[in-house]
Amino acid sequence: MTTLPPNPTLKLVLGSGSPRRLELLAQLGLVPSAVRPPDIDEDVRKGELPRDYVKRIAAEKVAAVPAGADEVVLCADTTVALGRRIMGKPADAAEAAQFLFALSGRRHKVITALAVKREGQIWTKDVQSTVAFKQLSDAEVNAYLASDDWRGKAGGYAIQGPAGAFIPWINGSYTGIVGLPLTETAGLLTAAGVVLYGGGA
Repeated sequence: MTTLPPNPTLKLVLGSGSPRRLELLAQLGLVPSAVRPPDIDEDVRKGELPRDYVKRIAAEKVAAVPAGADEVVLCADTTVALGRRIMGKPADAAEAAQFLFALSGRRHKVITALAVKREGQIWTKDVQSTVAFKQLSDAEVNAYLASDDWRGKAGGYAIQGPAGAFIPWINGSYTGIVGLPLTETAGLLTAAGVVLYGGGA
């Protein structure tokens, strides 16, 4: 992986409208100078595997975000995969319920792909974690659906929300499951010359 020298004058652009990704970036001492969520087609292609899908979407997102010479763009995409089945953001509560009952009592993968762009160079990485769900009752699913926390979440849940009570075990990156794996994000941004943690020694 090509690593560029640190440049404290670089501006970070987050190509995502996710408030969770903004919060996670703050843990690296980073506040984007701009937030530019790209508008791309996120439909799954026929026969596309989950890991290939998120890598493609992250790459298409970063390509679609305009950037100046002094800007570094960070994009990410997260999906929930039950075997080969890709679970994106549910369209409504009925689909969220379908997802939750499918995940109930089973293990699944959460894959987040990262893409960073600076002046024509692109750095990419993907992180895969395994998540176990306990067996869910109708009452638990209905109460969770009523919370509305499922909206806009891949697989219909967020580990950092009320659904955290459904998850007895994970193997992998907690921040990756939330939507932005911090170790890998820090590595890609550093490679692109971004100074982390406010540049303090």
